[in-house]
Amino acid sequence: MRILEINTEKGWRGGENQTLLALIGFRKLGHEAELLCFENSALHVQAAAAGFTCHPLTSSTKSIGFLMEYGKNYSILHTQTSKQLTYCILTKPFHNSKVILSRRVDFVPKGFFTLLKYNACDGIICVSGAIEKILKQSGIKTRTVVISDCVTEKTLNKTRAQELLQKLTISGKNIIGTTAALVPHKDPVTLVNAVNILRTKRSDFVLLHFGSGPLAATIQQFITDNNLQDYYKLIGFKERVEDYFSIFNYFVMSSQEEGLGSSVLDAFVYKVPVVSTNAGGLNELVTGRGYVTEKKNAQLLAEALHTAMNSPEQNKKNVAAGYTYAVSNLSVEKIHEEHIDFFKTV
Repeated sequence: MRILEINTEKGWRGGENQTLLALIGFRKLGHEAELLCFENSALHVQAAAAGFTCHPLTSSTKSIGFLMEYGKNYSILHTQTSKQLTYCILTKPFHNSKVILSRRVDFVPKGFFTLLKYNACDGIICVSGAIEKILKQSGIKTRTVVISDCVTEKTLNKTRAQELLQKLTISGKNIIGTTAALVPHKDPVTLVNAVNILRTKRSDFVLLHFGSGPLAATIQQFITDNNLQDYYKLIGFKERVEDYFSIFNYFVMSSQEEGLGSSVLDAFVYKVPVVSTNAGGLNELVTGRGYVTEKKNAQLLAEALHTAMNSPEQNKKNVAAGYTYAVSNLSVEKIHEEHIDFFKTV
């Protein structure tokens, strides 16, 4: 099977990591996989370094011309973004290849043309049952399947992580980590408020927030105004952020909307206790494997963190459940075997 992975995002987030893992997974299974991407993006650089054939674009709209001319050469056009789904559907009269969308967000699709393109594609892979339910409730009739994101356990550079703690002069503290963009649907406002509440209960922790985004200034101002500098530190975007899981004692997700929460999968494989809101796919993912609380509620999130930090025996059980689930069900090969099985049905 010849598969074209399509992702023209410039940055590096969960979807781009999963795109690269898809290329790797399909190649391991003996299929030919290529990438249509934005030129010199992080995904382009990493995919090319891994030996994949890449078709870089200087503009995301230039995929239209590529698909019109070359789309017919692929069995499957697998787009990782809704924007590129538009171009796959518009050019389908020229290529007539099967178009599959992987959907990772739990936003409700709205608008006539949005629903039209979703119903015009040949299949939709939902990374959680929550996403599939939203699509069905929105009136989308296209065949769907629930296939989780995958996760791979890497060798961590623990020295790099320890150097960060030394730079920040942190010692003798419980490290709470989060890896999330500073954007509204990740809800860092609730998280920083939860930390402000938690510090009234205890002083033995510091939260390290890895990620960047438009809310950075807002969060930093709250930190300053409330004298949280010793409790909440904005680290910014870091490549190979997985290295820092080696210093996390706890991992937290504060999202108010979340398709799955692939960072939680990293916490599972690196055996870090998880505290999370119940947004979207997080509820089904973390329940029974961590602490789950109501989204957009700083008080409850603070209480859940406090409970986790006081419950070592329960943490051991949760960590074991999360690790077993991840390594048994979410390997690169197993998840992409499920992709191939679905591709064959459309």
